Amino acid sequence: MTGIGAGRRTLVPAASAVLAGGVLAACSSTSNDGGGSSPAGSAGASSGGIKSGLTVYFIPKDTQNPYEVLADEGGQKALKELGGKVVVSSGTQDTAAAQQPSIQAAIQAHADAIVIAGNDPSALCPSLNTAARQGIKIVAFDSDVQCGDSPNHLFINQADTKTIGTSEVDLLAKQINSEGQIAILSAAASATNQNSWIKYMKEQLKKYPKMKLVDTVYGNDDPATSLSVLQGLISGYPNLKGIISPTTVGISTAAQYLDTHSDVAKRITLTGLGLPSEMRKYIKDGTVESFELWNPSDLGYLAGYAAAALASGTPLQEGATFESGSLKKTYTMQQGDGELSVVLGPPTVFDKSNIDDFNF
Repeated sequence: MTGIGAGRRTLVPAASAVLAGGVLAACSSTSNDGGGSSPAGSAGASSGGIKSGLTVYFIPKDTQNPYEVLADEGGQKALKELGGKVVVSSGTQDTAAAQQPSIQAAIQAHADAIVIAGNDPSALCPSLNTAARQGIKIVAFDSDVQCGDSPNHLFINQADTKTIGTSEVDLLAKQINSEGQIAILSAAASATNQNSWIKYMKEQLKKYPKMKLVDTVYGNDDPATSLSVLQGLISGYPNLKGIISPTTVGISTAAQYLDTHSDVAKRITLTGLGLPSEMRKYIKDGTVESFELWNPSDLGYLAGYAAAALASGTPLQEGATFESGSLKKTYTMQQGDGELSVVLGPPTVFDKSNIDDFNF
């Protein structure tokens, strides 16, 4: 039995772009109800080596997170360009159980590829392995899955994992003079990407001996839950000086709260990963000094091209390359940390000087 590769594989930007283009083409070919598609690999050939009529299932963490919506739209754009179709399917909760029916739907529809943001590193593996055995190409994006030793899936990483974690600590350190109690407001406790970033945050904190991590809380990418755990941090740590929220739902919820509680905002500095469209107000009124992110639409677009490339015969191996449409790069798959992957590119830091230059 072939298993989904647990080891991380890294693709250089050029290869990532190609692969993403392939995935998108595959997604565009499916029907919105997830049924009635032709068997995987049966689509006709198109120019550039990408098969036409591919069906790709995009399975985000949930269907209501604005970040995930933008990523899925990027995938749809890619597959439309490639003559394929994307079916977006997932639950409304950030759990593996909510994603399982979508994987089964992709299998039943004989999809050409699945692009998934894993809510859990291992719980989805049995279903994904079943899909892989039936010839469905597996691409993880945003949050990886880790399912064993077989290198049969590709991870589209939004940015170098270590860079994301360390840069968020560096941003906060700069704003609080490298000292004081800090906390992390994360998404789901089982989220692979969040936990990987937090690992590197903790390592980077060793460079700032006067900064102390006092707690990590989980808002499950739900505004109400994020607000509740945020209030718990504020009341539980009266000397708290900074918060890192590596989740767009968490940082926007925290920014909204601080914006309406000026007494708290005066003593607590917030940074993390956010959408410029959601954070613009808080940057301009001074509630938040700076935060960072990549373009989630580009991430989904790249994942789409990658899926389409794999479904069209691009080998899943180190050194393989694929094109990336409007990203105008050739991405190369690279092995790193036990995983085959490609990296979209470094995150962008947003502040008053550039926040109006971005619309996503």
